[in-house]
Amino acid sequence: MARDACKIYPNVSPEDMRWVMVEGSGRILPEVRPALGEYTVRELEKRGIQVKLNTFLESCVNRRVQLSDGTKMVASTIVWTAGVKPNPVVQKFGVPLGERGHVKSLPTLQVEGLPGVWAAGDGAQVPDLTDPEGKKFCSPSAQHAVRQAIQLGNNVVAVTRGFEPKEYKHKHVGSVASLGLHKGVADVYNIRLRGWPAWFMHRTYHMSRVPTFNRKIRVIADWTLALFFRREAVGMGAIERPRDEFAEAAGDVRKAA
Repeated sequence: MARDACKIYPNVSPEDMRWVMVEGSGRILPEVRPALGEYTVRELEKRGIQVKLNTFLESCVNRRVQLSDGTKMVASTIVWTAGVKPNPVVQKFGVPLGERGHVKSLPTLQVEGLPGVWAAGDGAQVPDLTDPEGKKFCSPSAQHAVRQAIQLGNNVVAVTRGFEPKEYKHKHVGSVASLGLHKGVADVYNIRLRGWPAWFMHRTYHMSRVPTFNRKIRVIADWTLALFFRREAVGMGAIERPRDEFAEAAGDVRKAA
């Protein structure tokens, strides 16, 4: 995307850019097999992206970045991603919480010790019944959240009608990730894909999750047109100091008055 933007800004070339990816753990994309994670690192490095594993961001002040390995650099664009964390509001409900702040739930999605209270999704700690050792919990992903919502609704109806609630059980089918236009990795149903097939699977899966037929057609049309027209690029430099334009406009108004 950044390389495409350089084409419409003659004063910027791809060689002017430097991208550094910092990851605190020893690998990226932990959702897929290690081999696909290693493949992804190689692909990023081929594009000139420097990947630093087992490294943490220690300081980021006034565009000056310092990493745990001693690296110091000046960065104009900083993108931060973090893991999933349950909403802290659940701490105010007086419900039992797990070590990481998730609501402790039974396989039936009922809160432990509170049969009339239910929990599902990213804020719930639901046992993963597909784990042979019985020690894991369902991951905070859309695969589980969507299915848990349906099961929770069915269980609420069942209980109100005098029936026993059913336990939630779903085997994680895998993960897909896009690495840019026409590039990706996928590990689905023990099938590993990379490159264009993985990217196509990524697009197809997300399209299947888009609600309503009308919205699906609109998104497909937009994606199809994107194959024939270049991406739109907008300069974001003005938002770094958004108050400047306001102050300048206000000053002109005062002078006019």
